[in-house]
Amino acid sequence: MERVQLERLLDGGDETSLAALAALRAGASHVVWDGTTSAESLAKIYGRRLRLTRRKGIETSGLERAVQGLDLYGRPVRLGQIRTADGSWIFMLFLDEDGSTLVACTGVRHTQPGPARTDTW
Repeated sequence: MERVQLERLLDGGDETSLAALAALRAGASHVVWDGTTSAESLAKIYGRRLRLTRRKGIETSGLERAVQGLDLYGRPVRLGQIRTADGSWIFMLFLDEDGSTLVACTGVRHTQPGPARTDTW
């Protein structure tokens, strides 16, 4: 997905989407993967991550709202990721099947930025 398309999807969203948009405009890397995944299964996975991050005191943005949104959405979603240029935040994007609508967005702070990894979320 082109950067400009992604910027349009994030513009005018909630606080987390706007933070992801700011990161993108500041040179963050991004990817939107092909294929879809069940929103229900992602709600369960990210629900566990919500509990884990709270238990460990890891800073997140919009995670609870994303879990709720995925749980209610009920249709397959495409996944995307934005990683800040300094690696301090990773934002996960949940898009509708054709990538034209942002379903949910969440971010997690990484306290020890390092090389770009796609398996952290």
